[in-house]
Amino acid sequence: MPVSGEAAEAAPGDAAVLHSLDGGVSWITLNRPEVMNAVTPDGRERIIALLAEASADPAVRAVVLTATGRGFCAGADLRSARAPDRERVPGDVARTIRLGAQRLIAAVLDCEKPVIAAVNGTAAGIGAHLAFACDLVLAADTAKFVEVFVRRGLVPDGGGAYLLPRLVGPQRAKELMFFGDALGAADAERLGLVNRTVPGGELAALAEEWAARLAAGPTRALALTKQLVNASLDDDRAAAFAAEAAAQEINMTTRDANEGVASFVERRPPEYRGH
Repeated sequence: MPVSGEAAEAAPGDAAVLHSLDGGVSWITLNRPEVMNAVTPDGRERIIALLAEASADPAVRAVVLTATGRGFCAGADLRSARAPDRERVPGDVARTIRLGAQRLIAAVLDCEKPVIAAVNGTAAGIGAHLAFACDLVLAADTAKFVEVFVRRGLVPDGGGAYLLPRLVGPQRAKELMFFGDALGAADAERLGLVNRTVPGGELAALAEEWAARLAAGPTRALALTKQLVNASLDDDRAAAFAAEAAAQEINMTTRDANEGVASFVERRPPEYRGH
């Protein structure tokens, strides 16, 4: 898993989020292990920017979001919160959430490339939602997911009350959010929050394998499929069918769609180029 060394680089003055591009895969690595990779405002903005770049860059065919150390992400770093320069007024909190945690989760959901979460350790609060927003979730068997908000007397943010009911149903979502108990990786897989659970030493290899398969796939078709699936639970049948037809229309203009059909007719493996 390329998270350090010559393949990785960080923006000047910001080593909290590492980035590398390897074989068409954009690796985004949270790198504050001393605080379980709690996300600062600057780190959040860097992740959002990297996901936007991945969408726009034809060289990027897939994204992996992971972390260093023993934790995936302990949530927002409340210690780094900037003191307000004036007395708080109604609307300030809602604006902060809208421009902060919600933008981060939306950046994952809206990324035009498939995003894999490789969860190496505890994912709590917004860290759990960051993983759940990804298209595919791989987890080390020691990983845990914690809806920590209730322990602090807080309402879940970062789209948690939107994501969890769609993944596990409202009753399970309420159980997780009402009690804030840690959910082990095996139980998370059983509930459908995790695609695969593996020993920690195998997580990097599996993430690389899945990312490589995605990077070799028909990128635009995957992007359109992601849009359809993400919108499916919000649309009625007529809207979903209309969106599906529109996606088919768009996709059939791509080189990869024509290559896929041609390779089937010619009985050979397809060679997708991402456009």
